[in-house]
Amino acid sequence: MSANLKREFLSLLEKDTEFRYAVAGYLGLSEILKKMDALIEEQHKLWENQNKLWENQNRLWEEVKALREGQNKLWEVIEKLIVYQKQILEEERRIRFENELFSEEQERIMNMLRRLFPPIEEEARDVISYRLEKELGIGIKLDKAFIGGEEINIYGVSGEVCVVGEATVKLRASLVEELEEKIELIKKEKPELLKPKLIKVIYADYSVPRALELASNYNIWVLNWKGDLTPRKIIQ
Repeated sequence: MSANLKREFLSLLEKDTEFRYAVAGYLGLSEILKKMDALIEEQHKLWENQNKLWENQNRLWEEVKALREGQNKLWEVIEKLIVYQKQILEEERRIRFENELFSEEQERIMNMLRRLFPPIEEEARDVISYRLEKELGIGIKLDKAFIGGEEINIYGVSGEVCVVGEATVKLRASLVEELEEKIELIKKEKPELLKPKLIKVIYADYSVPRALELASNYNIWVLNWKGDLTPRKIIQ
């Protein structure tokens, strides 16, 4: 067999499947070749599937990596929140402590101010009771009273004398009218609180002229710590 013929024969075996099977069949190897080709094809499919599995596994690992990174970021956020919450709690404790100190200091200052500058009602009761005892010899304890939901700043009884009044920083005509209305309310709802002799009084640091004129018409004694602003009268 010539060299050219051999080369052509080998080329046909490599490239021409039918020729290869024909030769194999002639030689009794056709079934073996078919099985080998099938095995090779199956092997290729297995490799393809294996490659797909590796690709899927790589994608899974990437997803797991991303999840872990997300989880790590979440834990970082949680740790920051925990630190922030602790800071808030510490700030709340500090504010609460400062508020307690401030409340104590405020209460101390208020007590000091009350001692230095007692409420106008207390000052009024002290001055009026002192004047009545010194000038009229009437010892009377003055306090507040409530009639029909209305508060009366100054009220007290001694024997046949009853004192009913109000205390204010600035006296206006409206308060004069209000005192008259409260006395009428006592007469209507609790007349037993009144006595045969009545002293109507208003203690005021400052009084407008119209209010003083009206108080004088109602026989209301208006005074302050400096002295009388209208005459004192005992109504019988």
